[in-house]
Amino acid sequence: MKLGTLLAVNAGTLALALPVTELSTNIKRAPIFQWFGSNEAGAEFGEKNLPGELGTDYIWPDTAAIGTLIESGMNIFRIAFKMERLFQGELSGEIDPTYLADLKATVEYVVGQNCYAVLDPHNYGRFHEEIITNTDDFAHFWSTVAAEFVDQELVIFDTNNEYHDMDQDLVLQLNQVAINSIREAGATTQYIFVEGNSWTGAWTYPDVNDNMKALTDPSNLIVYEMHQYLDEDGSGTHPECVSPTIGRERVTAATEWLRTNGKVGILGEFAGASNETNCRDAIVDMLQFMGENTDVWTGALWWAAGPWWADYMFSIEPPTGVAYTEMLPLIQPYF
Repeated sequence: MKLGTLLAVNAGTLALALPVTELSTNIKRAPIFQWFGSNEAGAEFGEKNLPGELGTDYIWPDTAAIGTLIESGMNIFRIAFKMERLFQGELSGEIDPTYLADLKATVEYVVGQNCYAVLDPHNYGRFHEEIITNTDDFAHFWSTVAAEFVDQELVIFDTNNEYHDMDQDLVLQLNQVAINSIREAGATTQYIFVEGNSWTGAWTYPDVNDNMKALTDPSNLIVYEMHQYLDEDGSGTHPECVSPTIGRERVTAATEWLRTNGKVGILGEFAGASNETNCRDAIVDMLQFMGENTDVWTGALWWAAGPWWADYMFSIEPPTGVAYTEMLPLIQPYF
């Protein structure tokens, strides 16, 4: 997700469960996805001030709010963090114990509720704004991180958020190096989410990222993570969605690519503004289409929850996020 200016609000408010509401009559049935959940943003904020100060530059997710989303039926949470905070020197250096402890606390809460926790280095294939080209350093990062979570069966490793404007072969190499390093660290039974170039957009995935089909995993637990927004440029920065069917249209080619190549995918980020009629219809239509193709689609994660979103148009943070109060009833049947 491409972030704009963030408005901080007080965190820690105990969230209340959403009452049962009438569901959209457009929903034909509730498909059975393996996963459905939310992104948890905050620990990656303040990217211009690194490592920054907790509570001023960045914040960890509110576990009470996560608990409310779990009560709603969600079972997977993608926890964003910054590589520059976890490794405050070189990428080939030592892990920061304080930031790691806070990351682990969030992860342990999620897995303690029998839900999946996705480790999301929210770095766009970059470290201190420079494209990561040293695969040995990237291997060190992932072998070190994986070793910390090797015994957590419900932890999923996401190689990096939204590679973009990079050499395509480099994107393939970084993903493969991450897979190799995670497995060599002893994490052999957990899923790995791989992401592609061009912001890992589903609508461009077959054209841009076709070489990603060459990735190999000795554990055969790769899931291809794609993102899809429904505004004019697919950036997720505009409230308007193109049409009531734009979601289905933008994931159709990716669906066929997954099936043709014997792969499975997940929509790691998606959202639509609740004040836009096209968005409400497009979200339901897209999820319905994916639900009719669960041989290749394992699920989806809304963008995003987190305690500092204030009035952000996609906020699903309980109890007052606009997507929590207005969009959750539309997507809940797909959990």
